[in-house]
Amino acid sequence: MTPFVSFLMIVMAGLLVAAFMCLYRISRGPTAPDRAIAIDILGTLVVGVCCVMAMWTGQAFYMSIGIAWALLSFIGAIALAKYLEGRQYDE
Repeated sequence: MTPFVSFLMIVMAGLLVAAFMCLYRISRGPTAPDRAIAIDILGTLVVGVCCVMAMWTGQAFYMSIGIAWALLSFIGAIALAKYLEGRQYDE
């Protein structure tokens, strides 16, 4: 096993631990904004996992998935923030 693969495994393990911490905050968050931030961070972690997988396998397809996920996460975060604020989508 090369040092690069070992490094990628450590990074992937760190991302997995962070994802479980976000899932805990989503399930046990005291307020809705706490849960919204945890969902947004989880989306960022998924993009990170896609980037690590792209480096690990050498497939550019994972980067495309990461870009699409980032766009959807951004739109979802904006919609959720407007909903929590009590405004309509066209305001």
